[in-house]
Amino acid sequence: MSGFAFKQFKVEHDQCAMKVSTDGILLGAWADLNGASSLLDIGTGTGLLALMCKQRAPHLKVSAVEVDEAAYQQALQNCQQSPWPDINIYHQCVQQFAAETKFDCVISNPPYFNHSLKSDNAARNAARHTDGLSFAELIAAFKRLTHKQARFNLILPSEEAQLFITLAQQQGLYLNAHCQVQATAHKSFTRSLMTFSYEQSEVSTTQLCIRADDNSYTSQYQALCREFYLKM
Repeated sequence: MSGFAFKQFKVEHDQCAMKVSTDGILLGAWADLNGASSLLDIGTGTGLLALMCKQRAPHLKVSAVEVDEAAYQQALQNCQQSPWPDINIYHQCVQQFAAETKFDCVISNPPYFNHSLKSDNAARNAARHTDGLSFAELIAAFKRLTHKQARFNLILPSEEAQLFITLAQQQGLYLNAHCQVQATAHKSFTRSLMTFSYEQSEVSTTQLCIRADDNSYTSQYQALCREFYLKM
C-alpha cells in the first residue's frame, strides 16, 4: 500500500524520502495549537503535519515549506485531495522563505542526524541529516518568521532534544512543555515532544507510552491519536 489512510484524509508517501511515521503522528496530535490563527510547517514532507493541524483546527491558515521537489509535489497532491485544499505549500528552503505576516505557531519534525553514517539516497539524507537545516538555522527561522507570542512545536530523539533545548535557550526561547515518549513501558524514553516560546515558565512535563505489553496501543496513545487513526 503506497499511502496511509486516516479518518479524514489520506497521505500518499511513495515519492517522499521520509514516510508517514509514528513521530509525525505523535507531533501532529500533541502540538499546542491553542489560540493560533496561522501556522507554518517547516519541512512538511508528505504534508502530514499540515493536514493534521488543519483537521484539529480548521480555522487555521496553514502554510508549509519543503525543499525537496518530489516531496513538495506529493505534499501538494495530498493537500489538494484532502478536505483542506487551501493549505499553502511552498517549494523552497525555510532559510529563504518569507511571509507577509508573522506566524502564531510553527511545527516541525526536523532532520536530526549530526554525525551518523549516510545512505546512498540523497533525498533521504537531506530529510534525516542536519546538513541542509541545522538546529541553529531552524531556531533562526522560527525567530524570523514569528511574533513574540508565538509557539514552536517539534519532536526530536531524546539526546538531540537536550542539545536543542540548550541552543534554544541561548537564543531566547524557552521550553514550556515536554512529553517524553517510550515505545513500551520496559524501554527507555527515545523521543521528546516539545513546545517552546519566548515566555519563560515552569515546564509542563509528561510521559507517554505507545504500546502495552501485548503490543496493542495504550489507552494513553489512543486518547491522543483517536481522531486520526482509521481503526482506533
